[in-house]
Order: sequence, then structure tokens, then C-alpha cells
Amino acid sequence: MKMNIGANLRRLRQDMGVTQEAVAARIGVLPQTVSKWEREDGLPDITQLIPLALYFSVTVDDLMGYDKEKVNEEIEKTIAEYRECLRHDWEKAQRIITEAYKEYPNDYRIMYHYMWSLGVFDAEPDLRVAQEHKDEIGQICDRIIEGCTDVPLCLGAWKMKAILLHAEGKTDEALKIHEEKFGGWYYSSGQMNEQLFTKDRPEFLYWAKRNMYELVEFAADKLVKSFFFDPEIPYEQMVETVEKIGDGVYRLGCETENAYLLAQAKTIFGRLHNDLIARETRGGKEEDIIRITDKYLSAVKNLSELAAIDVPLFDAVVGNHHTEDLLLFTIDCALTWKHPRNIALLENEAYRGVIEKHRKH
Repeated sequence: MKMNIGANLRRLRQDMGVTQEAVAARIGVLPQTVSKWEREDGLPDITQLIPLALYFSVTVDDLMGYDKEKVNEEIEKTIAEYRECLRHDWEKAQRIITEAYKEYPNDYRIMYHYMWSLGVFDAEPDLRVAQEHKDEIGQICDRIIEGCTDVPLCLGAWKMKAILLHAEGKTDEALKIHEEKFGGWYYSSGQMNEQLFTKDRPEFLYWAKRNMYELVEFAADKLVKSFFFDPEIPYEQMVETVEKIGDGVYRLGCETENAYLLAQAKTIFGRLHNDLIARETRGGKEEDIIRITDKYLSAVKNLSELAAIDVPLFDAVVGNHHTEDLLLFTIDCALTWKHPRNIALLENEAYRGVIEKHRKH
């Protein structure tokens, strides 16, 4: 954000009805120096800012034209735009946060998002990129950890430090950070929120349900990965087994209108859909992808209908995506995902047709 010191000095001086000579005499500089400041041909030395602020009875921030609330609004707006672009245009998102880091190099939120935008990634981190940017990222991590009071940002910085250590071959030290800085699930905010209330309170029931929905999605995700990434399970067997599990919980979830089961089915089909497209080593067949995509979007649709009347469910599986319409959000993600395989698949009328079919519903 541009600092308008010159314009502010001139305005404050004129409001007080004093001359440049009077200001110069008070601060101990030549009148020509004050004139240069007001024309912004030069700036006051840092040691002169406090005397100037005291002379005009304003804060240093006021003198420099720094509006904290306005700056915060600009930063929040930039971060929101960055997050939105991450969904469909990673390169644009990176440009946004890089420019923001140049403009607000001391804002911890901007530092944090810039650090993660460099391409290391939090899951399956690119260790080559981590090594390439280790000095810059390491300095940002240290600044956040030492000066920031926002706990999630600090934890994210510790996670990045662990990645940097892992990239250097110091994996034991990385794992030690995880053990010391990140507790197990029983130390998560959701679990602690649930335990805060007695069991006869509505807040207890809310957190018990919300935790249930989040955990079932978490577990379903791990279930699919345990089959998909097991090299000893042949491709056809893997797809058949995971799909059967998803079909079973989805069918029972629909029959009983049970959100727990539908959330599990949604995650099973969603995880399988993503991995069949993105994990080329498994060679996801187009017919499998099209069939699983249809089941995935059907599960999302049914779950969304239940979320409309179930607040804990909505907060756990819809609100986390910063959307009011999970089905539309999921469809848009499928249509805008920039992965090369997905882009090629969208040329397939059957694949695109399955997605568009659910949009019409």
C-alpha cells in the first residue's frame, strides 16, 4: 500500500496554519527539506517520524497515511481472490499472491500463502522444489514462528519446516516436529470442543455429529488409498473392491437416509475418481472414470439434500469448501480441473455428459 507522507505532511501543516519554516525549525532541518518531503522528492528519516507525529499530534501511522483497517480489508480481499483462483487457475493464483507479498512483505498471512504457493505442496511435497527454495522458505517459516500469534499459521510453518528437513534427508527430525507440535486426533479442536460440553447440552450433540461426519470422510479417504496405492493389488481387483464397498454404503445410506453412510460413499467415490484421473501409474480406464464420476456426483447430490436440514453435516462437509452448494461446487471443480488427463477427458462426450447431467438436476 502506497504511503502518502508528503501529501499528509502538507495537509497537517496547512490544517495547523504553520509554515514549512516553522516545521523545519521544530524538527531541526532546513525549510527546503520540508518542501522536498511535501513534494515527495525525499522522505523523512525514520528518526524524524516520531518528532513529526508529536508535532502534529497524530500517530506515526496517520502521518504515513497508513489505514490499518483499510489495509486489512485489502489483504483479506486478496487472500479470498487467491483462494478462489486456486480452484481453477493456479498460475493466476500464484501471480496474485506473489504481487501481494511484494506489497505486504511483513504480513504473516500473505507470507504464509506465498510460502505455500512456491510449489512445495503439503501432501506429497516436491522435495526438489523444497530444496530449491529452502533459504527463502526457511526464513519465512522462522519469521512466522517467532512473531506470529495465529496458531494455524504457526502450525503450517512448522509443517513446512518439517518438509524442508525431510528434503535435506533429515527425516527423523521432521517426524519429531510432527510428534512434538501436532497431537493426535484426540487433541484436535473438534474433539476438544466436544469434550468442553456436558452430554446434556445441544452443543455437545452438535460437535459429536460434526466430528463423526469429518472422521468418516477422513477414514473413507484412507480406505481408498490403502487399496489404490498397494502395488500388490491388480488394477481391476482394486477398482472392483473399492467400488463394491462404495456401492454398498451408498445403497444403505439412500435406503435409511443416513448422512454418515452417504458421506462415506461420497468420499470413497470422490477419492477414487480423483486418483483414477491423476495417478497415471495406475492407468485409470475411461469407462471406469465415467462410471465412478456418475456415482460420485449422485452421492454428492444426496448428501447435499440432507445437509440442507442438518447443520453439523453442512458445517462439516459443505461449509469447509466455502460454498453453499456442494453439488455445484463439485461440478465446477470437475469442469475446471487443469490436470492434463481431466482436460483430455472433458473432450469425451460421455464424461462431460455425466457431469452436465447432474448440473441439470
